[in-house]
Parts: sequence; structure tokens; C-alpha cells
Amino acid sequence: MKFSRKLLLWTTIIIAITLGFSGFYFVNYVFRTSLEREIEQALDENSILRFAFQTAALNVPLKYDLLQDGSVEQIASNLESGGQSGGRLLRLSDEEKKILYASDGFETDDALLAQTEESMYSYRVIQSGNHYYIQTGSSVNALGRGLYLETLRDVSQVFEERKTGFTVYRRLMVLMLVLGIVIMYFIASRLTKPIRLLMKATKEMAAGDYGYRAEQVSSDELGQLTQDFNHMSEELEKTIGQLEEEVQSREEFVGAFAHELKTPLTSIIGYADMLRSRKLDEEKSFRSANYIYTEGKRLETMSLRLLDIMVTKKGGAKMQRISAETLFEYLQNMFLPNTDMDFYFACEQAVVTADPGLLQTVLVNLIDNACKASEPGSRIEVEGHVVKEYLSEDTGKMRRGYRFFVRDHGIGIPEGELSKITQAFYMVDKSRSRSRNGAGLGLSLCTEILALHGSQLEIESIQGEGTTAGFLLLENGKEVQYEEIHS
Repeated sequence: MKFSRKLLLWTTIIIAITLGFSGFYFVNYVFRTSLEREIEQALDENSILRFAFQTAALNVPLKYDLLQDGSVEQIASNLESGGQSGGRLLRLSDEEKKILYASDGFETDDALLAQTEESMYSYRVIQSGNHYYIQTGSSVNALGRGLYLETLRDVSQVFEERKTGFTVYRRLMVLMLVLGIVIMYFIASRLTKPIRLLMKATKEMAAGDYGYRAEQVSSDELGQLTQDFNHMSEELEKTIGQLEEEVQSREEFVGAFAHELKTPLTSIIGYADMLRSRKLDEEKSFRSANYIYTEGKRLETMSLRLLDIMVTKKGGAKMQRISAETLFEYLQNMFLPNTDMDFYFACEQAVVTADPGLLQTVLVNLIDNACKASEPGSRIEVEGHVVKEYLSEDTGKMRRGYRFFVRDHGIGIPEGELSKITQAFYMVDKSRSRSRNGAGLGLSLCTEILALHGSQLEIESIQGEGTTAGFLLLENGKEVQYEEIHS
């Protein structure tokens, strides 16, 4: 059963029980109040008749010492006919509780009479046929006689009013229940609308529409739940998007890796088969062996780069303080002997916090890429500078760190390729890269290493003019503090 129907059903049950008990209590309260009033009036009437009987007995001529039965009957008859309605129902009994006089219609047993004692009043409510009466009893002392006076008061109207009250209330309760059900239907429908919208959203997401969001129609707890659900959906969509990108990236990685292996292996196998299956002259043998050696070195370089990437992802950087000047001395010793390029090194003296080995790997890869993208004799600039930038003049906060960059004046990178060049095995010019033992793994390795340092690779390039690749050293998401070295 739906939640809205459960809410409607239980509300209806509670309303029905509440109205039933309250109606029963109210009608019975009115009935008891009316009946008590009638009992009080019946007792008052009995007391008045008792006093009237005693008064009438005093006016009887005294022929005997005691009041005679005939006189009792005469007085009782006069009292009966003296009522406002033209008659009363009363009964008089003697000392032995034998009936001396009874009004027509006074038909009841002697149970109350048997309970009535001298100097006391008694009453009871009885039913005779379709009528209800209040029977009262009391003792009367008149001229030496101890008599018993009983009266009957018709209270059928009180019971009819109770019956009518129950009938009216039942009809009213049914009407109120119908109206309550209609009202609660709309209330339950509105209260459960956020739940229905959330159910629809979960079904849409289960069907694969991760961009679907539940409509927020209230600001209460259910509205907050909807807001939290939408936030969870956004995070889930981001996570799924990242997973899809990772899956796609892995598929592309596997495809590129297979392709990169297939091309050199095919050539190596072909030239090796040529060398073992036929006798070649010295020049062809050298050329075949050289090609096998070159492609083998490229496979070796690619495998080492892949191993570096895997190790970098699983390992951590061993940070220590190192002089920027020491890094540049290492780079100069490595690249200056290469007379094919015009290198320019400029270093602003400072101490940075980084993993020296990993940082050297990044810089070497950036310089190596610059060499591959440039013609022989081209200028390659490798520089390092302290960064001091005010983020806000009002607060006085400064951005401080150390920026490395490598600039070449080679072929450049097309604007549409800039977002892809850090992917493994991606090469802008595959023929040029392969001819220089490139496998498209250098920048991917740089990206992983810089991520360990809390930094990222920044590349600016204009096709045909050159490329600038650099990074700002970061530590725990903040610019690395530096200390100037005084000579």
C-alpha cells in the first residue's frame, strides 16, 4: 500500500475513533444531565405532594383518632387531579405497605416500596412498554398514620432525545468523515509529493539518467531531504563521469600501448627475420641491426617511463629542502654538452621544498620535449624565479612560491591539442616523436609527479612560434615558502 493511502487510512481511523468516543460522551453527558434534572424534579414533586397530603389530612374532620382509609383515598384523588397536566400518577400504601390508592396507569412492581423506609426518599428509573418513568417513594406521617407515597414521572422524552442525539451525531460523523477523507486526501497527496518526486528521480537515475534532479517543492525536512538527494546525485554524476573518463582513458591507454608495441615489434621481427634468413651485405646488415637497436631502445624507454608512472602513482614524494641553484647545475651538466641546441639557463637563488629526484625528472622531461619540438640550433630557455604576488591589497595577503618553466621556439602545439597532451601515449606529431624515440609518456609522468607536490603543469603554446611549459611548486595546497640565499 502506498504511503499516502496508509496516511489517509490511519487518519480516517483516528478521526472515526475520536469522533465516535467524543460523540458518545457528549450525547450521554447531555442525557445524564437531563435525567438528573428530571430526577431532582421528581423528588421535589414527591416532597411537595407529601407536604400537600399532610396539610390536607389536618383539614379532615376528626371523627376518629386515626386517619381513615377513605379519607386517604379522597385526599389522594384530590392530589392526583390537582396537577398542572390534569392528573398525576401516584400511589399510597398503608403501614403494612398495602396499596390504599393507585392512579390509573400506575403499573409497576413493589420493589421500590419494599426498599422505602420511614424518613427517607428513594427513586429508580423504570421502563414500562415504550415509556420510561422515574419512580419516587417516601414516607408520610399524617394523624397518627405512617403511610408511603409513590409517584411516577414520565421521562420518555429524555430517552427519545438521547436516541435522536445519537442518530443526528452518527449522520454528522459520517458527513465529517467524508469531508475529512476528502481534505486528508489532498493533504496526504501534498505531503507525500516530495516522496513521489524522489521516487521518480531514483527510477530515472536507475534507468541511467544521472543528470535527472528531483524538484524541491517544500522547505521542511522533506525539502531538505530532496536537496540532499540532489546534492548526492550531483556527486554521484561527477563520480560516474570520472569513472567513465577513467575507463575511456584506460581503453585508450591499452589501445595506444598495443599500437606502440605493435609498430616497433613488427619492424624488429621483420628485420631480425631478414638477418637470420638470408645473407645481406654489410651496409644492409648494419642498417637492419641499427633499426632493431633504435626500436629496441624506444621500447626500453617506453617501458621505463611506464614503470616510473606506476611507481609514482603508488609511491610518495620524499620532501626535503634543496637549493634551486643545485637543480640548475644538474640540468646544465646534463644538457650543455649537447651542441645541437642553444641553451639558456637563468636561476633566481632560493631554497625550495621538494623531492629532488622527482623534480629533476620533471625538468628533464620538459627540456627533452622542448628539444624534440625544436630544430637543431634553436634556443631553449630554462628559468626559475621567486613568485611574489599580492592576492588582495586590502588584506595584504601574498602568493609566494617558486616557478620553473621551459620555453622553446619550435613547432608549437595546436590549441585543440593542449588538453590532451598529458594523456599517456598521446603525441601531437607521431612521426616526429617516434623518430626521436618518443612514446608520449613524458608529460603524463610529469603530471603525476607534480600532483604529488600539490602542483600542476601549466602549458602555453602558439603553433609555429613555440611552447612554454612550467609549474609553481605547491605544498599542501599552499605556495611553498622560500628563503633567499645571500652570497
